[in-house]
Amino acid sequence: MHLIRRPCRGSSAPRPRGHRRRHTARLLPLLLVLTAGACSTWEPRDSEDGRALAGTASTLQQRTAAAKKWGLDRAPLEAPPPPKEKLRPETPESLDRGPDLIPVFSRVPTTDKVVFLTVDDGAAKDHSFLDMVRELKVPLSAFLTDESAASDYGYFRDLHELGVPVQNHTLTHPQMTTLTADEQYDEICGQQDVLEEEIGVQPWLFRPPFGDYDEDTLIVAEECGARAAPLWSEEAFPDRMEYSRDDAKLHPGDIILSHFNGPHTWGAPITDMLRLVLREVTEQGFALARLEDYI
Repeated sequence: MHLIRRPCRGSSAPRPRGHRRRHTARLLPLLLVLTAGACSTWEPRDSEDGRALAGTASTLQQRTAAAKKWGLDRAPLEAPPPPKEKLRPETPESLDRGPDLIPVFSRVPTTDKVVFLTVDDGAAKDHSFLDMVRELKVPLSAFLTDESAASDYGYFRDLHELGVPVQNHTLTHPQMTTLTADEQYDEICGQQDVLEEEIGVQPWLFRPPFGDYDEDTLIVAEECGARAAPLWSEEAFPDRMEYSRDDAKLHPGDIILSHFNGPHTWGAPITDMLRLVLREVTEQGFALARLEDYI
């Protein structure tokens, strides 16, 4: 079970883009203590929007036909049902930046043979990727940066309608540890506002660009609405998977990173990346699952 603290708000109406301002970074810990009992409640957190991938149930024949269309030798394995109670990832010592911060993790604590695909930024907007996700019913999560995604948020609204949760990856993709706490606030809370306005979501996961963060980053991220900061164990490209472990294998609960890139960056379309991920995952006996269904 994942718990969320709901801060007091006077209105849920979307705010103008980038206009949220932080009054004082240094008073935040004290303010959280003073207000926690007065106007916060703790409730279970459901999946990001409660939506499953459209038409998830399908026959083996349908899945095999879709796999063949997209150049796969076999249909991807189907994930088991997610846990009835959400799992609570813990921050490993190597990623710890101080006490009482939101968890930072590169894998989910599960023994299910599932891994999680997350795709960052938003530069390439390939409609064939939407078709591939829809037809193969691929679970994934999108972490969007405004400067990359802003040219066509309609694309990401379409992706969200397929059941893909949209999460926060800052406005401009800076290295967070080079910014003041107030600047970090503008980057994270500003993107919260943009995604609420453009997609109609209030993200509760935050991924720091480059995996770089400090204590201020995590304090500010929580203030802006984040409840966890997932990193990654593997990174996927159209021609390879890069592993963080010496055994070069997937492990239960691993988080895979990729990007909304295409021929300009990779020399290949994003559908090639997704095809490679599905092959690697299936060959190693794993299924893709949706991160937000587990935490």
